[in-house]
Parts: sequence; structure tokens; C-alpha cells
Amino acid sequence: MIRDKIEIINGSLIQHGKNNDRIYIMKINTEDTDTLIKSVNELAALNKYSKIFAKIHASQKDDFLKDGYKEEARIENYFNGVSDALFMTKYLSAKRAVLKNKPEIESVIQIAKNKKNTDLKKTLINFEIIKCSKLHSRQMSELYKSVFKTYPFAIDDPEYIEKTMDENIIYFAAVKNEKIIALSSCETDIKSQSAEMTDFATDPKYAGNGIALELLKVMETNMIKNNIITVYTIARAVSVPMNITFARNGYSYSGTLINNTNISGSIESMNVWSKKLK
Repeated sequence: MIRDKIEIINGSLIQHGKNNDRIYIMKINTEDTDTLIKSVNELAALNKYSKIFAKIHASQKDDFLKDGYKEEARIENYFNGVSDALFMTKYLSAKRAVLKNKPEIESVIQIAKNKKNTDLKKTLINFEIIKCSKLHSRQMSELYKSVFKTYPFAIDDPEYIEKTMDENIIYFAAVKNEKIIALSSCETDIKSQSAEMTDFATDPKYAGNGIALELLKVMETNMIKNNIITVYTIARAVSVPMNITFARNGYSYSGTLINNTNISGSIESMNVWSKKLK
């Protein structure tokens, strides 16, 4: 699998590469927005990327609007439960800016909204949920590799998983008969008291049993203990089960990122869902 780079540019954490054919400003340095925007533009031109998107403070919106960005999603209360984060995007290719399957995506969003705060009626199979350790990294990578043909981060690599465990990511697993049958993670940002609920994968043999929803509930309990206030996800826009999972657990639809992420073999649009915890 092709790897995109993660590096620091002008004090901001950036992911970029041909796998996603984009630049993603993951954590922004607020001190010199103009210099950052200029550096990112130069990097995009050098590599002929077709999209730039950035997660920024709402207060920085005007700086990005002036450079041709537009707001595609908003996470309310992202920073310490008070101020909003925006996903601002800039398209360097007219083709990439076109949302081809708009009716399908709108249908998925509406189906999910109709399920908001509803219970799952299906009977769950027997399994337990654990917090993963480095001892699980190889089995984790194998499940991720079997579920996703492509993915925006190197979760099919045990070394990458172990490295992120040492940094800011907490992984959870659903286990049946000592075998991992589903996974998820919390990418935490202690400074902003927020977390991305991400990296959900279920062994196809166990799909449809509500495992992701149970993982999400355990993740939220853990995040509350870790003083996290706001949680969000970036879910495949055409995935009815994943969008419903977040809506069921009280998340609100926060916007769609057009042609954003290389996942399961192609560039797909992604829906953002967010929630303020207790």
C-alpha cells in the first residue's frame, strides 16, 4: 500500500501524498496562518495534488476563504467544549470538486438521521471488548488489511499501530474465542479535549451484529474518563451501517467532505458526524 507522509510544516501537522492525492492539515499552528497557507500551496503545486483540506479554528476561517477555500464541515464545541473547528477545502482540480453520487449520499444521511437516538433491535453475538496493547498489533493489522483494500493511514502495518499507541491513539477490539473480530480507535487530542472515533473494521463474518455500536459506547465511556469533551468521526458517505451507527448514538451530521479519502480501493466522499459528551 502506498504511504502518505506525515510531517511538520510551519509548526503544523500535515499529511500529504499520492495515495489520497491531497494535503491534509491535521493540527494547525495558529501563530502564522498566512505563511502556512503559502507553504501548503507550494507543496501542492510541486506534487500536483488535486485537493487541500484543513481542520482549523473557526477564528481562522477568513484567512482560508481569501485563499479560495470553502467550509465543508463544522464540528461544534471542538476546542475545549467551547469553540468550533472547521474543515476547509480547496480544490485544485475541477473534477475532484464534483460530488458524483449526491442523491445516494443524501439518502444515506437521511436514513441515518431517521435512526438518531434509536435502539438496535438485533440480538448481539457473544463477545467482549478490550483495550488493545502492542501484543495485539499483528492481529490488528491483519484484520485491517483484510477489510480495507486501501486506507488513508498505515493501519495494516503493526509497527505503525504500535507507534500510534505510544502517541495519541487508543485502540479497542471486540474479541470472540480469543480472536479479534472487530476494531476501532480513539485519536485523542488532549489539548483541545477532543477525539476522532475512527478505524472501525469488522470481520465480514460478524457484520450486521451491532458490534461497531458497542465499540463506540465503550470508546465514549473511556473518552469521558480521559476528560475528552467533543468526539467526531469521518465516515464513508455511502456506508449506511457506519452512518447509522453514529446517528444511533446521538451524533449530529456536520457536513460532507467531497472526494476526500482513498479507502477500500478508491477516492470516496466522507460524512462528518460529531457529538458533545456529558
